[in-house]
Amino acid sequence: MNASHTHFQSANACFRRSDHARWHRQQSKRHILRSQLGFSKPETSRPEVCEGCIHYHGIAYGYGDQRSLLICGFHPLGWLGELCPDWCGEP
Repeated sequence: MNASHTHFQSANACFRRSDHARWHRQQSKRHILRSQLGFSKPETSRPEVCEGCIHYHGIAYGYGDQRSLLICGFHPLGWLGELCPDWCGEP
């Protein structure tokens, strides 16, 4: 292993540590602001009709502008009605 590769790895690790520290500070500030403003828990991005459903997936796939959120296996874009016919609560 040459010296330049080692320097690159140590610089990269330093940037990752500082980025994580910055992210952690921002999360701490958000937590403090939420507690001061009366927010007990953060808002969920889960649709109301999917609350408590075991089929909910909620992970975005793709890159850049092509990202799309997969809500569940039965209804990839989510259920638009008031009561999902495939809703199944946690056992």
